[in-house]
Amino acid sequence: MHLAGSAAVSPAMSRLARADTYPSKLIRLIVPVPPGGTFDIVARLVAQAVSERLNQQIVIENRGGAGTNIGTGFVAHAVPDGYTLLLAGSPGAINETLYDNLDFSFARDITPVASIERAALIVVVNPSLPAKTIPEFIAYAKGNPGKINMGSGGIGSTGHVAGALFNMMADLKIALVPYRGEAPAMTDLLAGQVQIVFTTPGSAMSYVKAGTLRPLAVTSVARMDVLPDVPTVAETLSDYEATSWAGIGAPAHTPAEIVDKLNRETNAALAEPKLKQQLANFGAIVMTGSPADFGKFIASEIDKWAKVVRFANIKPE
Repeated sequence: MHLAGSAAVSPAMSRLARADTYPSKLIRLIVPVPPGGTFDIVARLVAQAVSERLNQQIVIENRGGAGTNIGTGFVAHAVPDGYTLLLAGSPGAINETLYDNLDFSFARDITPVASIERAALIVVVNPSLPAKTIPEFIAYAKGNPGKINMGSGGIGSTGHVAGALFNMMADLKIALVPYRGEAPAMTDLLAGQVQIVFTTPGSAMSYVKAGTLRPLAVTSVARMDVLPDVPTVAETLSDYEATSWAGIGAPAHTPAEIVDKLNRETNAALAEPKLKQQLANFGAIVMTGSPADFGKFIASEIDKWAKVVRFANIKPE
């Protein structure tokens, strides 16, 4: 009995020791996009705040390419010891259906650790377009078939599928024109080569403030604090919602004790007013919760965008 009791206690003691000593070395946070964009900046802000709470450095390693699949795949195949993490985001949920030949599964091979933030997209149009509201735009698009093109930051990007969802719910057939990034899409929108773009606040806000682009709506359920007079798409199309989001993931089978510790310290960092304000500057709202909460959210996003990808017959390049 004494030996059996010792055997039962030993694994538990081992897990506790592992959680107590973690982290004992540098942590890598893999960001699956090139440096410089909003996603990358969010990673750096959060990494700094969580590093301070863990008393251990978290370094950013950008591994962009293939619509975030290169970086995500790297983490999916990494040792599940808590020292290689992923800045997970909406592209991972979209790619789960968009790509059918990956050697990993975002749903199966990435463990949800902690959600960080959600941000609405802004629906902007060239001011030459006569429509000033979403209902006017829908009426104009239906009355002028073939004359509206919608730009996006790339095939399967959040803006791309948000536009496809809009087409689906408004019963439109607007051509979706993918670019290699939001910047060239915005350039062509300003030039009138495309007429509408669903884009991130970071890409649109300066043009909106300058009056060179007209905001028709935002894609969150509630209006944005920074654009209180701009309605939501849902005020016209009930239940419409499309947001970009970010959180921390880890390789599958990462010990629960380590996941819980990372979740606890990330939530604590996100509760700090300074970090909240830094994220708000990008139009983001802090999103906290347990690893299970984040897992349920990811599952709902995968299911939602799977329907849109299939409806619009979106295919990767």
